[in-house]
Amino acid sequence: MDDNALNIVLGLVTSLISAGGGWLFRTYLWRRQLRRKQGFFGLSNGSECLLVVNQDPSAPGRSVQRHDAFALLELSALIKECGARADIVEHDVARLGFGARAEFCVGGPTSNRRTEAHMRSLLPGIEVNTDYENIPDGLAFTIGDEVYRLSKGVAEYVVLARLTTPEGDRPVFLAAGQRGVNNQAAIRYLASHHVQLASRYGLDGVFCLLLKVLNSDAYGPDMVEVVADVTAEATTPR
Repeated sequence: MDDNALNIVLGLVTSLISAGGGWLFRTYLWRRQLRRKQGFFGLSNGSECLLVVNQDPSAPGRSVQRHDAFALLELSALIKECGARADIVEHDVARLGFGARAEFCVGGPTSNRRTEAHMRSLLPGIEVNTDYENIPDGLAFTIGDEVYRLSKGVAEYVVLARLTTPEGDRPVFLAAGQRGVNNQAAIRYLASHHVQLASRYGLDGVFCLLLKVLNSDAYGPDMVEVVADVTAEATTPR
């Protein structure tokens, strides 16, 4: 074999080794990121989780508001990415404890009784005015000394929380907004910022964030800002 042929063979071997090493490294990173994602959401391969469906309080029968349905679809995609399966349960028949399975509750206490129960027992520092016909305080959140009132289509609020109990190792996630579009905004924020949230609070961390949805009439669930981390206030009884 002459020098030119030898150089070509060595170049091909080097390229194959580099490509294989790059593929192995990317696979390692992907698996590591997936394990962290599964740990944060409490969703291991083949596990089951609880997806609690709320009800549109302004509509007759068992109907789900359009944006809440979109939020459930986004959660379903996230759950599938983690290799888990969702057990979908209506909010008023989900009479189960939590901790054995990961749980996602969509909707505030006016539309989701399961959310209401979780907030009463785990977030006692948040008071929600459930009288949505009461102007201007209908659906307002009171957290600590602050009152966060609904300004429909302009500035709306949603609580996004990850909660656990000492008895259980799987978390419950709450997206409790003043309107359906706020619930979808919170779920979208959770899906796109879970890496940062896990870095800040840990894979087993507890947190409660108050988010503001801006100009939803024009931008839907996409314009979101974090108002504050209200974990301390929310977990302390009023």
